[in-house]
Amino acid sequence: MSAPKFRLAPNDGPVLSVVDMHTGGEPLRIVLSGAPVPSGSTLLEKRRWVRENMDWVRRVLMLEPRGHRDMYGALLVPSEEAQAQLGVLFMHNAGYSTMCGHAIIALGRFAIDYGLVDPQSPETPLTIHCPCGLVRAYVSYSGGRSGRVRFHSVPAFTLCTDVTVDVPGHGRVVVDVAYGGAFYAFVSAERFGLDVCSSRTRDLVDAATAVSDAVKAQVNISHPDSEDLAFLYGTILTDGADAYSEEPTANICVFADSQELGWIVNFEKSRLNPETVQTFLGIQLDSVDRSPTGSGVTARIALQYYKGLIQLEETRTFKSGATDSLFTGKAVKETVCGDYRAVIVEVSGQAHYIGTASFTLESDDPLKDGFLLK
Repeated sequence: MSAPKFRLAPNDGPVLSVVDMHTGGEPLRIVLSGAPVPSGSTLLEKRRWVRENMDWVRRVLMLEPRGHRDMYGALLVPSEEAQAQLGVLFMHNAGYSTMCGHAIIALGRFAIDYGLVDPQSPETPLTIHCPCGLVRAYVSYSGGRSGRVRFHSVPAFTLCTDVTVDVPGHGRVVVDVAYGGAFYAFVSAERFGLDVCSSRTRDLVDAATAVSDAVKAQVNISHPDSEDLAFLYGTILTDGADAYSEEPTANICVFADSQELGWIVNFEKSRLNPETVQTFLGIQLDSVDRSPTGSGVTARIALQYYKGLIQLEETRTFKSGATDSLFTGKAVKETVCGDYRAVIVEVSGQAHYIGTASFTLESDDPLKDGFLLK
């Protein structure tokens, strides 16, 4: 019997076509077609419009049965910035992030391979407009093939250091908070008797989530440019090796945006029954980054530079405690962000393609909008 000819499954709803990639093991689902064009004159206005009017795209592509708790996505949108070749909104299981370094690395290859920019050898420059600002990427290109990508961050800075927060079950914990396109809390895993490379992932997630909850409740997070950027995105547990070394330093990032969850619950209350709302409230939306975390590396470099532990142009290698995948990072230039002393950080990594897919919806499917297990 011959193999059946490929065709779309029966459907009576929108068809969403995507390209799937990963960077150091962290997935990225790029929307090719099927999503409406968001309204808004600025990228941040488009981000708010998408949250309020087309969150179904995020739910369908990020959540089960088409995605999973740790899926990550990119929606390409028009940018108001003349110098930007791409505008992008980032999405995940709980909402919409402001920056995603592993996605930038993947989008660099995607932009060349899908004809969005003309390739140049040995390196193609590409400016991507993210919710946090303009990010400049440089995509290696040789022999007709795209390769490794490096990018220069938005101004990265340290918000505060040696802040003590009360963490239930762990007592008083000293953390640092830094910004690399998103805000992260940093603390050594050793403080919890854990190792980022060998401890159980569940134990690392529980510790990091407890820190995130404590910081969100006890530390004022603000950004000089926009309140849309002023929230803690997650906690990064490190191996404590912050001083400069040629040896890799390991970390693991656990991210989840409870502010986004609150928005989702409020938005859905008009459509969902009380039991479903309580299910939303009971969900732990923590996600583990499989890569070293591009925006996290950016923030960690900014923190190390602020503390005088590294100098400009000193390259460090960062290893994911989850997959052993590697990024490199270095501070390349001093700058400012409002009143904060800041740096531009260069992060480098490699993305790979996984495949393509077209996802369909049937109107009588009770789970067509997606779900997450508690």
